Amino acid sequence: MHILVVDDELSMREFLEVLLTRAGYQVTCVDGVRAAREVLGSAQVDLIVTDMKLGTSQSGMDVLRAVRALPEPPEVIVITAFGTAASAVEAMREGAYDYIGKPFDNEELKLLVQKALEKRSLRRENVSLREHLVPGAGVMGVGRSERMRAVWSLVEKVAPTRSTVLIHGESGTGKELIAKAIHLKSQRAGLPFLPVNCAALNEGVLESELFGHVKGAFTGATQERPGLLVHAGEGTVFLDEIGEVPLATQVKLLRVLQERKVKPVGSAAEIPFHARVVAATNRRLEAEVKAGRFREDLFYRLNVITLELPPLRERAGDIPLLAEHFLERQRQELGRLGLRFSPEALAVLSAYAFPGNVRQLENIVERAATLADGDVLTLASLPPTLRGEPAPSAAAPTEEPSLGSGFSLEHYLDDAERRYLLAALSQAGGVKTRAADLLGLTFRSFRYRLAKHGLSDRDDEA
Repeated sequence: MHILVVDDELSMREFLEVLLTRAGYQVTCVDGVRAAREVLGSAQVDLIVTDMKLGTSQSGMDVLRAVRALPEPPEVIVITAFGTAASAVEAMREGAYDYIGKPFDNEELKLLVQKALEKRSLRRENVSLREHLVPGAGVMGVGRSERMRAVWSLVEKVAPTRSTVLIHGESGTGKELIAKAIHLKSQRAGLPFLPVNCAALNEGVLESELFGHVKGAFTGATQERPGLLVHAGEGTVFLDEIGEVPLATQVKLLRVLQERKVKPVGSAAEIPFHARVVAATNRRLEAEVKAGRFREDLFYRLNVITLELPPLRERAGDIPLLAEHFLERQRQELGRLGLRFSPEALAVLSAYAFPGNVRQLENIVERAATLADGDVLTLASLPPTLRGEPAPSAAAPTEEPSLGSGFSLEHYLDDAERRYLLAALSQAGGVKTRAADLLGLTFRSFRYRLAKHGLSDRDDEA
């Protein structure tokens, strides 16, 4: 990622160059708006960190205005020792990602940079999806099953509306992809799509993430920060795993959705927001309401339009098409255009129940393509469980394992770990905290192992 630093003070430029270079970024430093324009005209810049005051005649606002004219503008963070609430609002209005005052904490600035670049990546992904996501294209459009055709028909109908949508489906069925499709097929397509995993954040952090906070609201709140609902503008906020939201936060969320206003943590003032809300869950919220774990009034507020995503086992006829779709992606990424499935391998894939759904199929195809010695993916390319072989743990502890030619202990253990992660997710209904408990792992360790095997969601990794 390329960061452009704009500051008229040499010492600050040198300091930021060292700080950000050590954090792993490519850094270019300039002393004013004219030099910044030259860099922007000749190189791709992902983020600009600019001082608000640039000499006597220019300011960070001039940088913001120059950026806004670009076809693919980078994110901008404004730093100043002369800031007021009014200038902060003006900077945000002109398109700044965020605003931080001097003196600032180094770690806080690095975190701000990381989040701004994550938003930049998400925006690029949205543009890419918008260019390619048409009926029948993209992974969610692959297949001919009646169930998926019905899903796409409903997506087309609800996308242009302002209605709140609740997406229900098992873990790995593609709920976030459907939420993105709704966003990209609406008039909000060029605006932010901001996902938040409600299951991954504790109550206090979730409220701050959604509603924002004021300076001093809690330990570490050194700057005022808008929540996602406000920061999204007129874009879309995707509340993934809404069924995991604590009851106390559910009360506040209901009020926010009803009144279309948020009250930042630590503030008495309410701020209107205009974002569309799309929620998703792998739980049956009707049952959660009866069990007293989910508020009935919030359920009915979210359940304006419900979109049911079928598990892959209920659309088995789509498995060969999806497998070929994922294999084509591997052909392009690996540069191995001759990769293909043997008829036997494709038959085994088609007969498997896939407890991890589409995401599990994608991971299996990626693994097979990556480890294949030749161009043909045979039965031997598939994980042992798909071939009907017993799990490694089924062998008696005293039995001497067979170590044939080409055996790899690393691949063997990786495969066993992946299968137990998928099994735990399946038994836990996709709820990661429960899956971690089933495996006797901490949530942090469980998320690390998911990421290691490519099983995590993007928001998990963030």
